[in-house]
Amino acid sequence: MKYYEMFAGGPRASSIVLGLMRIEALDNASIAKLVGTARDAGVSVFDHADIYGTSRHGCERRFGDAVTFLPSEREQVVVQSKVGIRDGFYDFSKAHILDTVEKSLSALRMDHLDVLLLHRPDSLVEPSEVAAAFDALHSAGKVRSFGVSNHTPGQIQLLATEVTQPLIIDQVQLSLTHAPLIAAGLASNIGGLDQSIDLSNGLLDYARINDIALQAWSPFQSGYTGKVFIGDRDNYPELNDALDDLARDHGGTPTSIATAWLTRHPAKMQVVLGTTTPSRVAEAVAGSDISLSREEWYRLFRAAGYRLP
Repeated sequence: MKYYEMFAGGPRASSIVLGLMRIEALDNASIAKLVGTARDAGVSVFDHADIYGTSRHGCERRFGDAVTFLPSEREQVVVQSKVGIRDGFYDFSKAHILDTVEKSLSALRMDHLDVLLLHRPDSLVEPSEVAAAFDALHSAGKVRSFGVSNHTPGQIQLLATEVTQPLIIDQVQLSLTHAPLIAAGLASNIGGLDQSIDLSNGLLDYARINDIALQAWSPFQSGYTGKVFIGDRDNYPELNDALDDLARDHGGTPTSIATAWLTRHPAKMQVVLGTTTPSRVAEAVAGSDISLSREEWYRLFRAAGYRLP
């Protein structure tokens, strides 16, 4: 497992993140087994959001019901949640941020979050309100560090005009078959090629320059069909051939190779799993330890349908 120092004095952050957006229907024993399997495999980061579940804070509440960390265990894990999505609009107001964090902590049965992420960009954001909320949460010991999700470099810079804490994470959709923030940079001066269109506004390089970890959500989901690309030979035959070949070569599985493709990148990449199946967690964790060569990494990139000019 690769680990990163996410913030000074905090626990090491694993390159595999367990996302909890689908646990609401599980019983307590199943949730505890999923989390226990992840912890035993070395996963130290657990991802929530206030909107996960059929009701607000639903998945956070189920986690709080099923999982209890001893004080010594709590200091070894990173628990993060997100705020800002409301019914039909986005809201980064101070009042909403503070209220949501209180309700998240109550649902999780915890006294602090290690990371709070702003979920989707709020076009009406007032950076001073975000800063005031972050300062209040940080000084009260309720949130240790902060980040964003689905934000561009410009949106991060706008927040930083007022926010004094470092924004250490940007959680974005990224997979082998949905990698515009990687692919655009490799075809940047090629006219007439859709791949050359930079939809991320240079986020990959910006994140590396500013030491921002990129957390990849939907890491096995196709950008074309919206379904899992692993095993989808109707739409991705060449990619699945490559995944199978490299899985044999490295003694892994296609899932572990798709994970390794992300964690091989020298940017601080973390893979956010959405699975509720413990064995899938183990496969992804194994992938974090696989070091693909440049030739292998680019073979997968090309097999996914991207071009090298």
